[in-house]
Amino acid sequence: MRWQFVIVVLALAAIGVLLLGQQPTVLSPVAAPVQPASGGTYSEALVGEFGRLNPVLDYYNQADRDINGLIFSSLIAFDDRGQPTGDLAESWGISADGTVYNFSIRQSAVWHDGEPVTSDDVLFTVGLLRSDELPVPDELRRYWNQIEVNKLDDKSLQFRLPEPFAPFLDFLAFGVLPEHMLAGLSASELIDAEFNLQPVGSGPFRFDTLLSENGQITGVGLSSFEDYFGDKPFIEQVVFRYYQDSQAALSAYRNGDVQGISVITSDVLPEVLADPELNLYTGRLPQLTLIYFNLSNESLPFFKEATIRRALLVGLNRQWMIDQMLGGQAMIADGPVFPGSWAYYESIERIAYDPDQALAVIKEAGYTIPASGGSVREKDGVALSFELVHPDTPTHAVLAEAIRKDWSRLGVEVRPKPVTYDELVDDYLEPRTYQAALVDLNLNRSPDPDPYPFWDQAQIADGQNYAMWNDRQASEYIERARITSDFAERTKVYRNFQVRFVQEMPALPLYYPVYSYAVDQQVQGVSMGPLFDLSDRLNTIRSWFLIARRPTSTPLAVTATP
Repeated sequence: MRWQFVIVVLALAAIGVLLLGQQPTVLSPVAAPVQPASGGTYSEALVGEFGRLNPVLDYYNQADRDINGLIFSSLIAFDDRGQPTGDLAESWGISADGTVYNFSIRQSAVWHDGEPVTSDDVLFTVGLLRSDELPVPDELRRYWNQIEVNKLDDKSLQFRLPEPFAPFLDFLAFGVLPEHMLAGLSASELIDAEFNLQPVGSGPFRFDTLLSENGQITGVGLSSFEDYFGDKPFIEQVVFRYYQDSQAALSAYRNGDVQGISVITSDVLPEVLADPELNLYTGRLPQLTLIYFNLSNESLPFFKEATIRRALLVGLNRQWMIDQMLGGQAMIADGPVFPGSWAYYESIERIAYDPDQALAVIKEAGYTIPASGGSVREKDGVALSFELVHPDTPTHAVLAEAIRKDWSRLGVEVRPKPVTYDELVDDYLEPRTYQAALVDLNLNRSPDPDPYPFWDQAQIADGQNYAMWNDRQASEYIERARITSDFAERTKVYRNFQVRFVQEMPALPLYYPVYSYAVDQQVQGVSMGPLFDLSDRLNTIRSWFLIARRPTSTPLAVTATP
């Protein structure tokens, strides 16, 4: 006990010495976070060329859509999870049977010329989307011709659907046009109208000027709209300048002509990463690259075995393909629903690369090297051998070769066959004459995942269920998701669908490509989530700022100096 007492006394003495050695507590100022202030001009290099500043004419021109998204408003917008939010629509309601949608337009919504935005503007724009004379996708035109649109009053309207269709809100993200300025024009006259060069919208930025050089339009200038119904942008002016490719855009940045670059391609990515003044932003694209198997091909019975399909995925080194062939510009895909979406199941099973396990499964299924020799495994006289058609591009060619090599190590023979995109669809996928196919699915501008067109039984014969996956359980999930507007219920059934998909693996998901763009570090407040269109990179531009100030009173922090 005496030794313990001595130890305690010594410890207290040591603590006292340390305390005596401390200097008095000092209050030091801590820098307060900056607050955005209005002002400044942001300039961006757009990779592309000028077409028409009109949202019903921009379906095939990404550069036009980038600018139109700032000039024009839509009834519905979507956040980075694909959840619908009101844009022009202040509120909306859906009937119990899911066939009637009522919308109220914001009272404060006005056009850049001061006229109010009304229901007539929406009805007018829908009429244009139905026109055969405008460059509107056929599928979109056919759909709008099935929808009844009624004006209830100047600020409210109604859509009537022929049957319940929960993804309908996706179709309301079109830019609304001013009926009072364009009603006298026919559809064909609209294509060449002066309006397309000097548009009037209702978005956060209004058209200001066209930049030109030697008679060629080289850019577009916008100014913030003071009477915008939403939060006003901090940046007062935005200037877009057109460039042929990312290399030219990067050169323009280095020359001080622009502060942002709309697309960073793989050829300039290393230079951008090495530039300390440029911030790189990356987001998942609404695309999926996968391998289809023709599940109805009786001559290739092994495609009908879920264990073999899964083993083939386990035997693919997808991360190596992404790193070595795509410059790291992709994410390993887990299934047909995009990560980051409200419908994505975070706990979905991740399939790791394990060639030893893949080989063991194939052997256990009874596929062996024939006694006569060779390197291709077989069972009951059927060899693990098939043709893999793929788009005739350099990227797809190297991917197909990597797939061939990985599967050859498992005793599987693959014969890559390059074809044009049109041939791939018209001669192989549509007639279901392929054996296996390397395919890119592009779901651009479709925030709702809606797997129905690609995986439902009803789409086997004449639809886009190219794998011909005939699974009643999976079909029930996605059919139910299509007819209920309850997001909680839809989330549940989409989760079940994804679990079922991974269990059965009717096709092999390879990767989701990513998109990158760059902005000078002087531009603050920039953020980007998963994308449903490249224009989504500008969704947060109202929060960007170039000028900042600190609060007048600086908070004090308590620090102790030894």
